[in-house]
Amino acid sequence: MGRPGGVKIFQREQRSLFGEILDWMLTPLLLLWPVSLVLTWLVAQGIAGKPFDRALEYNVGALAQLVTISNHKAQFILPLPARELLRADDSDTVYYQVLGTGGEYLSGEKALPQPPEDERLSPGEVRMRDDEFRGVGIKVAYTWVKLDLPNSKPALVQVAETMDKRSVLATEIVKGVMLPQFVILPLAVLLVWLALVQAIKPLNHLEERIRARSPDDLSPLDAQAVPIEVAPLVASVNDLLMRLGDSIATQKRFLADAAHQLKTPLAGLRMQADLAQREGANAEDLKQSLRQIGRSSIRATHTVNQLLALARAESSGTVMTQQTCNLVKLTMDVIRDCVPRAMDKHIDVGYEGAEPGEPDVTLMGNPTLLKEMVRNLMDNAINYTPSTADKPGMITARILKDPFSKVLVLQVEDSGPGIPASERELVFQPFYRVLGTEADGSGLGLPIVLEIARQHQASITLEDSRPGQSPPGTCFTVRFAHAD
Repeated sequence: MGRPGGVKIFQREQRSLFGEILDWMLTPLLLLWPVSLVLTWLVAQGIAGKPFDRALEYNVGALAQLVTISNHKAQFILPLPARELLRADDSDTVYYQVLGTGGEYLSGEKALPQPPEDERLSPGEVRMRDDEFRGVGIKVAYTWVKLDLPNSKPALVQVAETMDKRSVLATEIVKGVMLPQFVILPLAVLLVWLALVQAIKPLNHLEERIRARSPDDLSPLDAQAVPIEVAPLVASVNDLLMRLGDSIATQKRFLADAAHQLKTPLAGLRMQADLAQREGANAEDLKQSLRQIGRSSIRATHTVNQLLALARAESSGTVMTQQTCNLVKLTMDVIRDCVPRAMDKHIDVGYEGAEPGEPDVTLMGNPTLLKEMVRNLMDNAINYTPSTADKPGMITARILKDPFSKVLVLQVEDSGPGIPASERELVFQPFYRVLGTEADGSGLGLPIVLEIARQHQASITLEDSRPGQSPPGTCFTVRFAHAD
């Protein structure tokens, strides 16, 4: 059975470039060979018949000259030399027939088939036809002979022969043409094989160069050393190597930063544990050390959770399960969770904008990741918004909608110190902290927000929430371009 998509001569479980090319080169060759055989036989039949047709035409012309007039009647006398012309040879039998002007029999084979009744030739014109006589196929040459008799019809002269010689000659022609092909065809297959082996060698050399590389060698391959047809593949591999190198470098930098961030709380834990175990420590010192240990463990736990959240967001691009999410409801749920922490810091948290039951407030997304995004924006605002009981800070979350463009907008703004324009791109890098701030954080919240927004085809921008005032505050805006 051939594989779908074409007739395949060589079958294999795994696709091979060498085999595919060989299949498509040899398949037409092997399929055209029997077609060539049939065409050669048809051409040979025509070539073999021509000399015998000319002989029949000559015999008809010779017999037509023997038709004469005697006593006002058509007469045919066949001399001995003419009989020799019509004798049967070793292969074929020759017949002839002569009919007079009234269709009367004059000489030859009486039962020889007649020409079509509606056919009349010009006197002296010779025609050929295929017919059958006594169950055997014959070739017939015939002509009408005009005699000088008043009101008379032309006489008919026919010469026919069986076609064994024609078949024998055609067979010999086919043998002469096709037998050399039995030698040429295997030779052609061998030459095609050798040519493909030679043509595919650059791919083998490329494979050897790649195998000889060390695991950490991500330098680009030499695209000039391969054929033009393979150059796009090499360019794609080089692009992959470049992106892989960037990814590995990012991972190494991320791991180094993560280790650095975890080292501080872990060192604090160890120091406080040592202080708690020192000699002469009283109960108050021990409680203080335990409080410091608690804060350090909370910070380490938060950093680890943020690292896991960032890894989850970055790895969910191809497998993220989506469903219809009500962005207003998700935002309100996060705000309710953040209220106790905000109240501890005397921060006024509020919500403005669309209501959960309104139309055009849903989008296709992952509810867990969307909640994580809103939570990180709220945590970031709570961490960096200074607040006291006398002068409370303010954080406002909004969901705005545009029913015409089908765009949903999430905004989280605060009354904090703001972010300088020169640092607004940097805050989305992992572990980056704005200089001059003492807020407790891991530096991973905003990178998580950016990654989740990217997963949902959303854009994120930030600007001052109160331009021209002091402090200017910060407003983060997330635009979802494909709301349901």
